[in-house]
Amino acid sequence: MKMANNTPRIPVAPNSIQKGTPLKHLLGLEAVDCLAQNILLVYPKFNEDTFRRTASNGLEPLGILDRGQHLARALRQSLPEKFSTAVEILLASLTPPLTQTDNLGLAVFFYLPHVCFIAEYGLTPEENGGQDSFEISMKAQYELTKRFSAEFSIRPFLIRQQERTLTRLLEWVSDPDPHVRRLCSEGTRPRLPWATRIPAFISNPKPVLPILDALKNDQSLYVRRSVANHLGDIAKDHPDLAFEICERWLIESSNEVKWLIRHALRHPAKKGNKVALQLKTIAKAQK
Repeated sequence: MKMANNTPRIPVAPNSIQKGTPLKHLLGLEAVDCLAQNILLVYPKFNEDTFRRTASNGLEPLGILDRGQHLARALRQSLPEKFSTAVEILLASLTPPLTQTDNLGLAVFFYLPHVCFIAEYGLTPEENGGQDSFEISMKAQYELTKRFSAEFSIRPFLIRQQERTLTRLLEWVSDPDPHVRRLCSEGTRPRLPWATRIPAFISNPKPVLPILDALKNDQSLYVRRSVANHLGDIAKDHPDLAFEICERWLIESSNEVKWLIRHALRHPAKKGNKVALQLKTIAKAQK
Protein backbone atom coordinates (compact mmCIF):
# COMPACT_ATOMS: atom_id res chain seq x y z
CA MET A 1 0.00 0.00 0.00
CA LYS A 2 1.64 3.26 -1.16
CA MET A 3 0.97 6.77 0.05
CA ALA A 4 -0.64 9.01 -2.54
CA ASN A 5 1.36 12.16 -1.74
CA ASN A 6 4.70 10.42 -1.13
CA THR A 7 5.26 12.11 2.22
CA PRO A 8 5.46 10.42 5.63
CA ARG A 9 2.58 10.91 8.02
CA ILE A 10 1.48 10.00 11.52
CA PRO A 11 -2.05 9.14 12.68
CA VAL A 12 -4.42 11.91 13.68
CA ALA A 13 -4.86 11.99 17.46
CA PRO A 14 -6.57 14.20 20.08
CA ASN A 15 -4.70 16.95 21.88
CA SER A 16 -5.25 15.39 25.29
CA ILE A 17 -6.37 12.19 26.99
CA GLN A 18 -10.05 11.57 26.33
CA LYS A 19 -12.25 10.06 29.03
CA GLY A 20 -13.17 6.48 28.12
CA THR A 21 -10.56 6.25 25.33
CA PRO A 22 -7.47 4.26 26.38
CA LEU A 23 -4.08 5.57 25.30
CA LYS A 24 -3.36 2.23 23.65
CA HIS A 25 -5.53 3.23 20.69
CA LEU A 26 -2.84 5.71 19.70
CA LEU A 27 -0.86 2.70 18.49
CA GLY A 28 -3.58 0.82 16.66
CA LEU A 29 -3.94 -0.40 13.09
CA GLU A 30 -3.68 3.12 11.66
CA ALA A 31 -0.28 3.48 13.31
CA VAL A 32 0.75 0.13 11.82
CA ASP A 33 -0.38 1.41 8.43
CA CYS A 34 1.58 4.66 8.80
CA LEU A 35 4.70 2.81 9.92
CA ALA A 36 4.58 0.52 6.90
CA GLN A 37 3.90 3.32 4.43
CA ASN A 38 6.53 5.67 5.82
CA ILE A 39 9.22 2.99 5.66
CA LEU A 40 8.24 1.91 2.14
CA LEU A 41 8.81 5.48 0.97
CA VAL A 42 12.50 5.24 1.83
CA TYR A 43 13.08 1.46 1.71
CA PRO A 44 11.12 -0.29 -1.05
CA LYS A 45 12.56 -3.68 0.02
CA PHE A 46 10.69 -3.44 3.34
CA ASN A 47 8.95 -6.73 4.15
CA GLU A 48 5.57 -5.07 4.47
CA ASP A 49 3.44 -8.22 4.62
CA THR A 50 5.52 -9.75 7.40
CA PHE A 51 5.50 -6.49 9.33
CA ARG A 52 1.74 -5.97 9.10
CA ARG A 53 1.05 -9.56 10.10
CA THR A 54 3.49 -9.55 13.03
CA ALA A 55 2.46 -6.08 14.20
CA SER A 56 -1.26 -6.85 14.16
CA ASN A 57 -1.01 -10.27 15.78
CA GLY A 58 -1.64 -9.96 19.53
CA LEU A 59 -1.80 -6.17 19.46
CA GLU A 60 -5.34 -5.64 20.73
CA PRO A 61 -5.04 -6.59 24.45
CA LEU A 62 -1.78 -4.68 24.98
CA GLY A 63 -1.47 -1.33 26.75
CA ILE A 64 0.30 1.64 25.21
CA LEU A 65 3.82 0.86 26.50
CA ASP A 66 3.57 -2.82 25.60
CA ARG A 67 2.30 -1.85 22.14
CA GLY A 68 5.39 0.26 21.64
CA GLN A 69 7.60 -2.72 22.44
CA HIS A 70 5.46 -5.07 20.36
CA LEU A 71 5.72 -2.86 17.28
CA ALA A 72 9.46 -2.46 17.83
CA ARG A 73 9.84 -6.24 17.73
CA ALA A 74 7.76 -6.37 14.55
CA LEU A 75 10.05 -3.77 12.99
CA ARG A 76 13.09 -5.81 13.99
CA GLN A 77 11.78 -8.83 12.10
CA SER A 78 11.11 -6.83 8.92
CA LEU A 79 14.06 -4.44 8.65
CA PRO A 80 17.68 -5.32 7.78
CA GLU A 81 19.42 -7.44 10.40
CA LYS A 82 22.19 -4.95 11.14
CA PHE A 83 20.95 -2.46 13.72
CA SER A 84 22.67 0.58 12.24
CA THR A 85 21.23 -0.10 8.78
CA ALA A 86 17.75 -0.54 10.22
CA VAL A 87 18.04 2.68 12.23
CA GLU A 88 19.13 4.73 9.23
CA ILE A 89 15.98 3.55 7.44
CA LEU A 90 13.81 4.52 10.41
CA LEU A 91 15.45 7.95 10.59
CA ALA A 92 14.89 8.53 6.88
CA SER A 93 11.18 7.76 7.39
CA LEU A 94 10.58 10.41 10.06
CA THR A 95 8.25 13.35 9.71
CA PRO A 96 9.74 16.86 10.24
CA PRO A 97 10.83 17.91 13.75
CA LEU A 98 8.42 19.64 16.11
CA THR A 99 8.46 23.41 15.93
CA GLN A 100 6.85 24.08 19.33
CA THR A 101 7.11 22.84 22.90
CA ASP A 102 3.51 23.09 24.07
CA ASN A 103 0.15 21.83 22.85
CA LEU A 104 1.87 18.92 21.13
CA GLY A 105 -1.11 16.60 21.46
CA LEU A 106 -0.96 12.82 21.61
CA ALA A 107 -0.08 12.09 17.97
CA VAL A 108 3.62 12.11 18.88
CA PHE A 109 3.16 8.73 20.62
CA PHE A 110 3.45 7.32 17.10
CA TYR A 111 7.21 7.38 17.71
CA LEU A 112 7.09 5.24 20.85
CA PRO A 113 7.94 2.07 18.83
CA HIS A 114 10.97 3.88 17.39
CA VAL A 115 12.43 4.73 20.80
CA CYS A 116 11.59 1.23 22.03
CA PHE A 117 13.55 -0.10 19.05
CA ILE A 118 16.63 1.89 20.11
CA ALA A 119 16.32 0.89 23.76
CA GLU A 120 15.88 -2.80 22.96
CA TYR A 121 18.43 -3.31 20.19
CA GLY A 122 20.89 -0.41 20.36
CA LEU A 123 23.01 -1.38 23.34
CA THR A 124 25.03 -4.37 22.23
CA PRO A 125 27.41 -5.06 19.32
CA GLU A 126 25.65 -8.41 18.80
CA GLU A 127 22.68 -6.58 17.28
CA ASN A 128 24.95 -4.55 15.00
CA GLY A 129 27.15 -7.07 13.24
CA GLY A 130 29.67 -7.04 16.09
CA GLN A 131 30.21 -3.27 15.85
CA ASP A 132 29.66 -0.72 18.61
CA SER A 133 26.25 0.92 18.12
CA PHE A 134 26.53 3.79 20.61
CA GLU A 135 26.95 6.56 18.03
CA ILE A 136 24.04 5.53 15.81
CA SER A 137 21.88 5.05 18.91
CA MET A 138 22.71 8.56 20.11
CA LYS A 139 22.06 9.97 16.64
CA ALA A 140 18.66 8.26 16.58
CA GLN A 141 17.66 9.52 20.01
CA TYR A 142 18.83 13.02 19.12
CA GLU A 143 16.44 13.00 16.15
CA LEU A 144 13.56 11.18 17.84
CA THR A 145 13.47 13.51 20.84
CA LYS A 146 12.75 16.36 18.40
CA ARG A 147 9.57 14.56 17.38
CA PHE A 148 8.45 12.74 20.55
CA SER A 149 10.88 12.20 23.42
CA ALA A 150 13.83 9.90 23.93
CA GLU A 151 13.49 10.08 27.72
CA PHE A 152 12.51 6.39 27.84
CA SER A 153 15.17 5.05 25.47
CA ILE A 154 18.09 7.03 26.93
CA ARG A 155 17.68 5.36 30.31
CA PRO A 156 19.06 1.90 29.44
CA PHE A 157 22.17 3.67 28.13
CA LEU A 158 22.51 5.62 31.38
CA ILE A 159 22.16 2.38 33.33
CA ARG A 160 24.64 0.35 31.27
CA GLN A 161 26.95 3.03 29.85
CA GLN A 162 26.61 5.83 32.38
CA GLU A 163 29.80 7.83 31.88
CA ARG A 164 29.66 7.67 28.10
CA THR A 165 26.01 8.71 27.96
CA LEU A 166 26.34 11.51 30.51
CA THR A 167 29.25 12.91 28.52
CA ARG A 168 27.02 13.11 25.45
CA LEU A 169 24.14 14.68 27.38
CA LEU A 170 26.47 17.33 28.79
CA GLU A 171 27.28 18.25 25.19
CA TRP A 172 23.60 18.50 24.34
CA VAL A 173 22.69 20.94 27.16
CA SER A 174 23.75 23.77 24.83
CA ASP A 175 21.90 22.44 21.79
CA PRO A 176 19.69 25.03 20.03
CA ASP A 177 16.66 22.72 20.12
CA PRO A 178 14.72 22.86 23.44
CA HIS A 179 13.52 19.27 22.96
CA VAL A 180 17.14 18.09 23.00
CA ARG A 181 18.00 20.22 26.04
CA ARG A 182 14.95 18.93 27.89
CA LEU A 183 16.01 15.34 27.21
CA CYS A 184 19.21 16.00 29.16
CA SER A 185 17.19 16.73 32.30
CA GLU A 186 14.11 14.57 31.80
CA GLY A 187 15.96 11.47 30.61
CA THR A 188 18.23 11.49 33.67
CA ARG A 189 15.45 11.86 36.25
CA PRO A 190 15.97 9.06 38.79
CA ARG A 191 12.23 8.42 39.21
CA LEU A 192 10.74 9.39 35.85
CA PRO A 193 7.03 8.37 35.76
CA TRP A 194 6.20 5.44 33.44
CA ALA A 195 9.89 4.74 32.93
CA THR A 196 12.52 2.39 34.32
CA ARG A 197 14.10 3.90 37.41
CA ILE A 198 17.85 4.59 37.45
CA PRO A 199 19.12 3.01 40.68
CA ALA A 200 22.55 4.66 40.49
CA PHE A 201 21.00 8.14 40.40
CA ILE A 202 18.51 7.27 43.15
CA SER A 203 21.48 6.28 45.28
CA ASN A 204 23.72 9.17 44.21
CA PRO A 205 22.35 11.97 42.01
CA LYS A 206 25.55 14.01 42.04
CA PRO A 207 26.78 12.88 38.58
CA VAL A 208 23.72 14.55 37.05
CA LEU A 209 23.95 17.87 38.90
CA PRO A 210 26.13 19.57 36.23
CA ILE A 211 23.25 19.05 33.77
CA LEU A 212 20.75 20.69 36.13
CA ASP A 213 23.12 23.58 36.83
CA ALA A 214 23.56 24.14 33.11
CA LEU A 215 19.82 24.16 32.42
CA LYS A 216 18.35 26.00 35.41
CA ASN A 217 18.42 29.31 33.54
CA ASP A 218 17.27 27.87 30.23
CA GLN A 219 15.25 30.28 28.10
CA SER A 220 12.51 27.66 27.66
CA LEU A 221 9.93 27.00 30.38
CA TYR A 222 9.58 23.54 28.82
CA VAL A 223 13.18 22.82 29.86
CA ARG A 224 13.05 24.61 33.22
CA ARG A 225 9.94 22.67 34.24
CA SER A 226 11.84 19.43 33.61
CA VAL A 227 14.73 20.67 35.78
CA ALA A 228 12.23 21.48 38.55
CA ASN A 229 10.67 18.01 38.33
CA HIS A 230 14.11 16.41 38.35
CA LEU A 231 15.06 18.37 41.47
CA GLY A 232 11.77 17.24 42.97
CA ASP A 233 12.78 13.63 42.31
CA ILE A 234 16.07 14.22 44.12
CA ALA A 235 14.18 15.72 47.07
CA LYS A 236 12.35 12.41 47.56
CA ASP A 237 15.55 10.51 48.30
CA HIS A 238 18.05 13.22 49.24
CA PRO A 239 16.10 16.17 50.65
CA ASP A 240 19.12 17.79 52.25
CA LEU A 241 20.97 17.79 48.93
CA ALA A 242 17.94 19.21 47.12
CA PHE A 243 17.56 21.96 49.73
CA GLU A 244 21.28 22.76 49.47
CA ILE A 245 20.94 23.13 45.70
CA CYS A 246 17.94 25.41 46.12
CA GLU A 247 19.80 27.60 48.61
CA ARG A 248 22.70 27.94 46.21
CA TRP A 249 20.45 28.73 43.26
CA LEU A 250 18.57 31.39 45.25
CA ILE A 251 21.69 33.55 45.37
CA GLU A 252 21.21 36.27 42.74
CA SER A 253 18.60 34.12 41.00
CA SER A 254 16.14 35.27 38.35
CA ASN A 255 12.37 35.13 38.76
CA GLU A 256 12.41 32.10 36.47
CA VAL A 257 14.77 30.20 38.77
CA LYS A 258 12.70 31.21 41.80
CA TRP A 259 9.65 29.71 40.11
CA LEU A 260 11.67 26.57 39.38
CA ILE A 261 12.61 26.25 43.06
CA ARG A 262 9.04 26.70 44.24
CA HIS A 263 7.88 24.08 41.73
CA ALA A 264 10.63 21.63 42.76
CA LEU A 265 9.78 21.91 46.46
CA ARG A 266 6.00 21.68 46.19
CA HIS A 267 5.76 18.07 47.41
CA PRO A 268 7.98 18.30 50.53
CA ALA A 269 6.37 21.65 51.30
CA LYS A 270 2.91 20.10 51.03
CA LYS A 271 4.03 17.48 53.54
CA GLY A 272 5.00 20.25 55.94
CA ASN A 273 8.79 20.01 55.65
CA LYS A 274 10.01 23.15 57.44
CA VAL A 275 13.09 23.70 55.26
CA ALA A 276 11.08 23.32 52.07
CA LEU A 277 8.45 25.74 53.33
CA GLN A 278 11.11 28.25 54.31
CA LEU A 279 12.86 28.03 50.94
CA LYS A 280 9.56 28.41 49.08
CA THR A 281 8.77 31.48 51.19
CA ILE A 282 12.15 33.03 50.40
CA ALA A 283 11.77 32.26 46.70
CA LYS A 284 8.34 33.86 46.70
CA ALA A 285 9.40 36.91 48.69
CA GLN A 286 12.29 37.62 46.33
CA LYS A 287 10.04 37.75 43.24
